[in-house]
Formats: sequence, structure tokens, C-alpha cells
Amino acid sequence: MYWYLKVLKQYSDFNGRARRTEIWMFTFFNMIFMIVAVFVWFISSSSLETLSLIPAAIYILAMIIPSLAVTVRRLHDVGKSEWMCLISLIPIIGPIWILILLCTDSDSEENNWGANPKI
Repeated sequence: MYWYLKVLKQYSDFNGRARRTEIWMFTFFNMIFMIVAVFVWFISSSSLETLSLIPAAIYILAMIIPSLAVTVRRLHDVGKSEWMCLISLIPIIGPIWILILLCTDSDSEENNWGANPKI
């Protein structure tokens, strides 16, 4: 939970570097919270009532910027520019390439975006 809260505290920080643990623990807890929000919506909704969808939609929209920020910081950690996020827009190959970059180990030395966060 520490990593999830750390990302939320740095929700608009697109500078610096992020470890693999930071992005994957954030993703793990974010998926749990989204599943719970959608489950609560599914349980509480009756027929076509969409008013109960609002809390789930607000949560999902609120997590867009923190998710993007931690992804950019993770790309910085492997020595790539934030513009590499645009590769994910390429069908099929783009998301696979981004996933590979997010799973790649950190640059062991200091790069353009700061010192190695593992040290």
C-alpha cells in the first residue's frame, strides 16, 4: 500500500525515476480498487440506472494522471523519454513494447532524469 500512496502523493510529478516495484504495486492496488468499484456498481445497479456508475467512473478518471505520471517516471528509469508513451497507441505491438520497457531493469547509473532509485 506504501507504493500506491507514494504514487498518489506524486500524482502530477512527471520528473524523476520510478522503480519497477512502484509501478507494479500501484497497478496491483489500482486494479483491486477498480474491481471493487465496478463490483459495487454492479451490485447496486438496478436495471438501467446509471447513477450508481458515477463513483466508479470518478475513480477511474481520477487515476488517469497518476497512472500516466508513474509510467513516465518508469520510462525515465530505463533511460527512455516520456514520448515513448505514444508508442502504446500503435495497435498490438505498441502495448507489448511498453510492457517490455516497464519490465526492464533500471539503468544502473545516473541518467538524464536523476540517480538510480534502487540505491
